[in-house]
Amino acid sequence: MGGTSVPTPLCEIAASGQNSIGTVVLPQSATTATRLPSAPVTLGHPRCRAPAMHDHDASRRRFLLQSGSALGLGALGGALPALAAPALVSAESARPRLPSGLQFGDVGDGGATVWARADRAARLWVEIGDEDGFRRALRLRGPLATAAGDFTARLDVPLSGTAARRVRVAFEDAHSGVRSDWCEGRLRPAPSGPLAHTRPVRLVWGGDVAGQGWGINPEIGGMRIFEAMRRRDPDFFLHSGDAIYADGPIAEQATAEDGRIWRNLVADGVHKVAETLDEYRGRYRYNLRDENLRRFAAQVPQIWQWDDHEVVNNWSPAKDLSADPRYTVKDIDLLVRRARQAFLEYSPQRRARGRDGDGQRTRIDRVVHYGPLLDVFVLDMRSYRGGNSANLQSAADADSAFLGRRQLRELAANLRRSRALWKIVAADMPLGLQVPDGNDAQGRPRWEAVANGDPGLPRGRELEFAELLHAIRAVDNVVWLTADVHYCAAHYYDPNRAAFQDFSPFWEFVAGPLNAGSFGPNALDATFGPQVVFQKAPPAPNASPLAGFQFFGEVNIDPDSRALSVDLRDIDGRSVFAKTLAAA
Repeated sequence: MGGTSVPTPLCEIAASGQNSIGTVVLPQSATTATRLPSAPVTLGHPRCRAPAMHDHDASRRRFLLQSGSALGLGALGGALPALAAPALVSAESARPRLPSGLQFGDVGDGGATVWARADRAARLWVEIGDEDGFRRALRLRGPLATAAGDFTARLDVPLSGTAARRVRVAFEDAHSGVRSDWCEGRLRPAPSGPLAHTRPVRLVWGGDVAGQGWGINPEIGGMRIFEAMRRRDPDFFLHSGDAIYADGPIAEQATAEDGRIWRNLVADGVHKVAETLDEYRGRYRYNLRDENLRRFAAQVPQIWQWDDHEVVNNWSPAKDLSADPRYTVKDIDLLVRRARQAFLEYSPQRRARGRDGDGQRTRIDRVVHYGPLLDVFVLDMRSYRGGNSANLQSAADADSAFLGRRQLRELAANLRRSRALWKIVAADMPLGLQVPDGNDAQGRPRWEAVANGDPGLPRGRELEFAELLHAIRAVDNVVWLTADVHYCAAHYYDPNRAAFQDFSPFWEFVAGPLNAGSFGPNALDATFGPQVVFQKAPPAPNASPLAGFQFFGEVNIDPDSRALSVDLRDIDGRSVFAKTLAAA
């Protein structure tokens, strides 16, 4: 776009800080919910391409064609500054670049978060258009991306109505004022307005990316499962944790099944475990080198949570690295602080302004309201846990903590007050599967998740979940989604088969890995009465993605029948299991 001027938009808002949101709706031209053109268009930076959008079933097409609503222009008070035209430049290198594409996050409640990363100190600009392009775009001035945040920036943007939006971002050099080329994506608002209850909802979920040394393999098309998920055209993606494997080095090649050679794309720093802040950041930068992931992120809003591999395998306050020669930094608390900072920089999550009662500026646990049919309750099973142990405490205390008192109390209260038809509990670890973590000093099994291998009444971390399940026993239509164990499964929790029976039955669905070694299956713990309805796991541990045991999950909510359907899908998007749940 060289030295051309940037057209002054119809609506423009100046916003500063991480959480600036303009109170403006889009022009009346954005009045249809039909799909945007599917042909990819090259947009400036060669790594930024407009993703295709697909229709996959008649009900979604029918809704998108019929449910568009007219939008009015909001009143703007006062004159607002225009984005200056980029200066003429003699070298392309003078322009800022967007090496990681763009991401959308936490869509709901009338808005979403737009995330992007520059290659230098630069100001973020966001434009929101409609199906006709950006001639009448809403322009938003975002924060300054600096080295302190690895040049990442995010802006909360307003969204309303039903029409899918064209969204593009650019960076303006903090010193020269030279602007980058635009990088474009597509964003669908959460259901709102009088027709919100008639709109079907589709989400996909999964976890475990670039684990066990299985990174980006260009010879097989990279992380292909992200393209399979994108083609399902979901409303959003629930990332169930292990977004990176900070503790898993990625070498140039590895030996897979039958002696086949797996060849990784590599980058600086991924050959060793992450210890420094930049090494943690580098793992997120590495994943975003995958074209499938960037194309997916430019179309599908994401809701992220974290698990252990964002820091180190099976981390808790009791994690001891003294005997691990891979680590020169032995202080787990220091590693957690660095890892948390990198996670929050790269997660497209809304950021809070001030610190909360836990001393955290931004909580990972939160509620995302996605219209009248769905609330998503995102758990943080890492930040407030006690140390991994034999998990047999007879009374709740700091050692048996898993969610922690504040999160547990708020989760129960929010589930009870939710007015959404369906309530999804997004857990980064399964409730009833036994996940071991070696042995303690007395030789007893030590446990990583909730279950403790004892089929009797709740003890240890199970005490919190007994309290939670009792507190929400009158709440209808609660479904648990999770990942972590690197295979897919469907579990039904039946109080009639449980040692602890004071709860209502519910389903838990497990998906993953997305691009990591496959394992399993794990043994069940009988305390809450789970039974395996379906599971699919590899015949041998640490099967590479070449073996075909990579899975994601899909949820569809039908507004007519009010039913919630779950499919567990393989790396090519084929359903390997399906279950439909009727609403109470």
